[in-house]
Amino acid sequence: MNFWTHLFDEWTLYEWQSLVDDWVFVFAMAFFLFEIVRLLIKKKMTWATVGDCFANFVTLLAHVGLIAMFAGVYLGAFYLIYPDYSLMLMPSNYWTIALCIFLADLAYYCEHRVAHRMGLGWATHTVHHSSPFFNISVAYRHGPLDAIFGLPFYIPLVLIGFDPFLVLLSASCVQLYQTLLHTDTIGKLPKFYEAVMNTPSHHRVHHGSNPQYIDKNYAGIFIIWDKMFGTFAEEEEDVIYGVLPPINSVNPLVVFFHGFTGLGRKIWSAKGFGNKLAYLIQPPGWRPKNDP
Repeated sequence: MNFWTHLFDEWTLYEWQSLVDDWVFVFAMAFFLFEIVRLLIKKKMTWATVGDCFANFVTLLAHVGLIAMFAGVYLGAFYLIYPDYSLMLMPSNYWTIALCIFLADLAYYCEHRVAHRMGLGWATHTVHHSSPFFNISVAYRHGPLDAIFGLPFYIPLVLIGFDPFLVLLSASCVQLYQTLLHTDTIGKLPKFYEAVMNTPSHHRVHHGSNPQYIDKNYAGIFIIWDKMFGTFAEEEEDVIYGVLPPINSVNPLVVFFHGFTGLGRKIWSAKGFGNKLAYLIQPPGWRPKNDP
């Protein structure tokens, strides 16, 4: 029992986050190299693939810079609540770490679903979906607000009483797990695993522009959320990756900003402040009633 109740301080949680982040990146890059070799062997490597992968890593560099800028915002917001406004102060042990990761996954599901169903959220998240390819580098394809958009969804975990550093560790675990799902080289996994966990097959569906795949499989680690909330779809027909309409560009600046330039044009042309504001909060594809 001492094993499960052993306490961890904030510095240890921070070290764990850094360690997991570093090793997942190393593994992801090794797997990415395997994917490239596979494409070369199959003679499917094209300059479009090369350009797309390059754009993915440029957006990653921008994302890392934005994370560095917003890390203080995250911790500052968390510590405005913790411990004075938390319902309880939960110790950081193996039990609470497991529980926090589970709840962080639910928070991620909510964040992810809102990002798809809200104009401002989609403006940043569309960057991640705009690649017509699907490999590990796509996991690192980030939009301008990705580093801060999730903050409101993780604040409830601090309100419950989880240590802010544990919340950050848990959110990172969810993101890092999903990083490894971005591949088309792995088929379906055993049924018992596919039934509960998110897998490459489930996540390929999420990146599909096929009509039956759009806005499906928002899960991070556990696919149970999609099954509970009616957003699950099985991978059946071949997935067509990308967004509609396609951006048809590997220019990193176009890739990184195309969601906001498109949203900006809609807001600029909309008549009335209410319609302009609505474009920020309505789902993608929404148009004012008086729009011809």
